[in-house]
Amino acid sequence: MDTIRPTSRDAILEAAFQTFSKRPGASLAEIADHAGVGRATLHRHFGSREALMAALAQTARDELNDAVDAAVGNTVSHTDGLRRALAAIIPLAERQWFLAQEPVLQNPAIEAAYVADQAALCTAIEEAKAEGTFDPNVPTRWIAETYDSLIFAAWEMVRDDALTADQAADLAWRTLTRGLGTEGLAGKT
Repeated sequence: MDTIRPTSRDAILEAAFQTFSKRPGASLAEIADHAGVGRATLHRHFGSREALMAALAQTARDELNDAVDAAVGNTVSHTDGLRRALAAIIPLAERQWFLAQEPVLQNPAIEAAYVADQAALCTAIEEAKAEGTFDPNVPTRWIAETYDSLIFAAWEMVRDDALTADQAADLAWRTLTRGLGTEGLAGKT
């Protein structure tokens, strides 16, 4: 049986995601070594560090959007969509973290797409508020930031083999919608 090898470009992108998530200041030579390609090959695909970063940002956004679109296709509510999206993003949270942390937002096209994605999240949260999922007095941006933070926390637990992806998604959703305290639970004060 033939094994399928990723293209050099795909190998470079994956190596860059893995390397930069551990060492944001890693050199392009380190990326090339990790990808199993020469520096000339890396530079043939990506003429500069900025070009590589832009490609990483676009790849991350595309992967996240594809995963979310597939997960929310048959949702019955905005709340259900947010829950399903959260579960779909957790395995790709490293990509989401990359988009939020790296200086790729200096690229106008990437920044505009990122802003649009954040606006869509806030719109979905507003709709979920109208469905009664979230307290209408809690600022939407706070909920959005919490949502993003819980995704990354869940991913870290999965990465560290402390939880399965399903367990992490369930705990993240529970934390988002019910918090961590005992206030309001039967028999508790």
